[in-house]
Amino acid sequence: MASISLRGVQKSYGDGAPVIRDVDLEIGENEFCVFLGPSGCGKSTLLRMIAGLEDVSDGDLFIGGQLVNAVPSAQRGVAMVFQSYALFPHMTVFENMAFGLKLAKTPKDEIDRKVREAARVLQLEALLDRRPKALSGGQRQRVAIGRAIVRQPGVFLFDEPLSNLDATLRGQTRVEIARLHKQFAKASVVYVTHDQIEAMTLADKIVLLHAGKDTERYGSIAQIGAPLELYHRPKSRFVAGFIGSPRMNFLPGKLASIDARGVSVKLDDSGETVRVGVDGAALSVGQPVTFGVRPEHLEMVEGVQDAPADTTHESSLLTRAVSLVEQLGEHSYVHLEEGEGVVLIAKAPGDTRLKQGDQAAFRAPAPVCHLFTEDGFAVASLESVEHYA
Repeated sequence: MASISLRGVQKSYGDGAPVIRDVDLEIGENEFCVFLGPSGCGKSTLLRMIAGLEDVSDGDLFIGGQLVNAVPSAQRGVAMVFQSYALFPHMTVFENMAFGLKLAKTPKDEIDRKVREAARVLQLEALLDRRPKALSGGQRQRVAIGRAIVRQPGVFLFDEPLSNLDATLRGQTRVEIARLHKQFAKASVVYVTHDQIEAMTLADKIVLLHAGKDTERYGSIAQIGAPLELYHRPKSRFVAGFIGSPRMNFLPGKLASIDARGVSVKLDDSGETVRVGVDGAALSVGQPVTFGVRPEHLEMVEGVQDAPADTTHESSLLTRAVSLVEQLGEHSYVHLEEGEGVVLIAKAPGDTRLKQGDQAAFRAPAPVCHLFTEDGFAVASLESVEHYA
């Protein structure tokens, strides 16, 4: 097992601006850490720096307490699973899985034992004599994972390993990777993906990365935390919009009032006033802000005219015309008219009777709503939202 520490790490190419900037990160032993972010944010570059496939331009990188900036990849005690599987087409499954052990001059009987044990865990025992062309995409990915497992590294590195699989196989293989991590819990895992579902279901810790100009302005890391921490307590509008599907609703407005229980915001497009349970001490009445609420946190109210009062928590009532209903079986997504180019999405029961043109009302409880300042940063909430998960 091995911990990973990055201190002030940066990566530049030539005289260009750094593509990785100001990364300070600790990944503990046995931890499953996911690098998440949009295309071009440097997820794979950061992973390749840990693997030793890219040089560190500035800063220090430690694995297992050892400074490895100048240590060759083969000597870092890491095993990497690539997006493209990187299997040798002329070798059998057994030979592919045994390749790294042979290079390390491992005794034949030990190679045989380790490969067959990994094949049993990965359900590849019946495929050991086949070549990659005779395997499905999911089977090839399991072979690539098996090749990493047999080396018993201190760190596993996964570079978007599921992106070439169809939706069903992605789900199946994601479950297998989670099961394998628990079975081989002595190893730390660093996993790169742009898929937030993979990140939320696999990670102990998510490292969400900025892209483009945000990297230059704020550094590469937007937020680090457990999946539900990023979901419930995003530190910026970028994080709030990236985590969650469908994304959080953002409605522009101006601060109308501030009190001990939170703030009131007058929405620009509808003129409605909404409540948010945040600490408004550093805010001022009249300043432009953005109100945020997730589709799943909007509570449908049956009667628009006689909407009942919320006696438990402060909440806001949003009334709109329905423009589209997406019926997905278990639930529906209701698209509500907001303003030009703005759509408000709410989650409703799968058997909702709402249809295009209806007037619909949804309640937004203040404790689960969010507020963002003009520079995109979140205003701290007054209380935990764990009870509303």
